[in-house]
Amino acid sequence: MKNILKILACIFACFTLTACAAVKKASKNKANVPVQTIKQADKGTVTFFFHGWGSSINAEKQMVNAAKKASVTKDVLTVIVDKNGVAHIQNAISKQAKNPIVKVGYLDNENTDYHTDAKYAYAAIMAVQKQYHYKKMNLVGHSMGNMSIMYLLMDYGKRKSLPKLEKQVDIAGHFNGIIAYDKTSYTTLDHDGKPKQMNDIYKELLKMKSLYPKGVSILNIYGNLNDGSNSDGIVSNVSSRSLKYLLAPHANSYTEKEILGKMGQHSKLHENEQVDQVLIKFLWNR
Repeated sequence: MKNILKILACIFACFTLTACAAVKKASKNKANVPVQTIKQADKGTVTFFFHGWGSSINAEKQMVNAAKKASVTKDVLTVIVDKNGVAHIQNAISKQAKNPIVKVGYLDNENTDYHTDAKYAYAAIMAVQKQYHYKKMNLVGHSMGNMSIMYLLMDYGKRKSLPKLEKQVDIAGHFNGIIAYDKTSYTTLDHDGKPKQMNDIYKELLKMKSLYPKGVSILNIYGNLNDGSNSDGIVSNVSSRSLKYLLAPHANSYTEKEILGKMGQHSKLHENEQVDQVLIKFLWNR
């Protein structure tokens, strides 16, 4: 009986040692397996549209609808900034939206204090960020909407709260003046796009040569009525093209697109299928 007990004790001891070794080996193997981190779903890049002087989100509708028809996105937010600079989101979209678009409207839409316009733009972006937390953005402006963008980047561009700027589209920009008000509209540009004469606004925009973020792709669209005026009827081509000197040195790419003929008129540029196609190709490669 004692011999049997000794044999059983030996068997149990061997089993225990083997089990412990197996557990230790399993633990060691488990430690060597790399831990897979679950990345947040890529929600794409949010694109903000800014309208011009005296206008509204109606000026953004055709371009946005063209993007939807091209299957860029199904998700469009509308943000209205009131006269106190408070942004109000008018609807909701999925937090997993692909390539979301935001139409921004200003109720104070005739304010030519561009620092105030920048405050409105920043309020709109921050309202969206508070709910959706995008990491990257594109900015599209028409006419004075371009000034919203430029002064936004001048006044708020260094803030970490802003998403990283990927692409910028400027349509009918009056960077060095408007024909009816500024003699600088028909100055000349050197090979770098630097205007020989600069108005006060352009002189202030010179700050962007050091403030503009690096690595942004830029598309500058301007209209030419082809009637000898070298303008879209409101803004000279020289004024629009003077953007190059301000931003091109820092850009990943800088491209100009001239829209010829009557559809190159200032306000028709945001109601223009050719512009839609160029914009959609540039922003989303569709």
